[in-house]
Amino acid sequence: MACTGYPGEAWGRRRVNPINQSRKRMNLMLEALAAQPADALLGLIKLYNADPRADKIDLGVGVYRTASGATPVFAAIKSAEARLLETQDSKSYLGPDGDMGFVTALIPYVFGAEFDRARVDGMQAPGGTGAVRLAVEVAARAGVKRVFMGTPSWPNHAQIIAASGLELVPFAHVTPEGTADFAALVAALNTAGPGDAVLLHGCCHNPSGVDYTGQQWDAIAPLLAQRKVLPLLDLAYQGLGEGMEADAYGLRTVLAAVPEALVAYSCDKNFGLYRDRVGAFYAVTGDAGALTRAMANGAAIARASWSMPPDHGAAAVRLVLEDAALTAQWLNELDDMRARIREVRDRLAAAQRVGSVPMAPVGNQNGLFSILPLSPAQILALREDHGVYMAGSGRINIAGLTGDNIEPFLTALRAVTA
Repeated sequence: MACTGYPGEAWGRRRVNPINQSRKRMNLMLEALAAQPADALLGLIKLYNADPRADKIDLGVGVYRTASGATPVFAAIKSAEARLLETQDSKSYLGPDGDMGFVTALIPYVFGAEFDRARVDGMQAPGGTGAVRLAVEVAARAGVKRVFMGTPSWPNHAQIIAASGLELVPFAHVTPEGTADFAALVAALNTAGPGDAVLLHGCCHNPSGVDYTGQQWDAIAPLLAQRKVLPLLDLAYQGLGEGMEADAYGLRTVLAAVPEALVAYSCDKNFGLYRDRVGAFYAVTGDAGALTRAMANGAAIARASWSMPPDHGAAAVRLVLEDAALTAQWLNELDDMRARIREVRDRLAAAQRVGSVPMAPVGNQNGLFSILPLSPAQILALREDHGVYMAGSGRINIAGLTGDNIEPFLTALRAVTA
């Protein structure tokens, strides 16, 4: 009696899968893929979630947290979303450029109220990551071969540069004392020239928290112009350092000195829109034709990458920036975020030294992150013995510390470094 399996298969006979048989006779494409290393931060999240200790401390995930440990939705954004719910009459595509009202509304905050609007054009991108990808890809299409970048940097910077086929030229960003290595930047730029780009964090450096001073930016800007290097400016944390205007000082100083630049901007942090992926890419040049071509190339890259950016978060930001009351509410909420981050930094810095770790430099740094000079063994001991979770580089999320856990953290740090 025949069964209803493969043709000719009889009861009691082992099934033979013809697909498995054919695999032995051919070279399959997907089997040639190289294995990829697991994402260390995602692995850290899993370890943290699986840890049953009630007093565990998460300093790994790079999101803002309140004193109670929450990552809130801004009240200004909630109000804008309620307005969207009532008034939005379509979910139709907006095109690769996205919500241009959002892009335009950001310009005075990023570039300054007096900036020449004829020099700049932009488009929406999915988060700061999408904006950086557009900036690097456009730079590559413009003929850039090498990108100079201070290290350590946000890990995705190097990945995007490599994926775009460009050579990464690293230089040191941080001195052993925990300040910006300005001399290393100058030495690197003195070896750069036309056909090169340099990627600079506008403020609140990720992962070190170490920013260039205003005086250093004043020297960096004319050097960029002199060396004819294309600046790639990543402004991902505006408002979380010293304030909206102060945090834009470096970017604006550079743009006043150079004829052209590419800018990547993120609203994920300063509007709390992490999962909505809200960013913008801008090109700056004094040549109208070059500006048009830069945006056309950006749109072509976007079309082949994500086609259309997600709209909801960008629409909410646009509504906030178009309404004076909502803008004021947002800026007040941002002030509260920045004040909380500064309070934690000041408390850490007041400890001066914890075990072998100098803490005073943390007070002079900005934004969500700092790097503590810890060995892999010390980082492992913090996690296993004390429930303190941080990246393997020693990077900590300052906002992960609260009034309740900051002293236990310092006690744990002292225990593993004494």
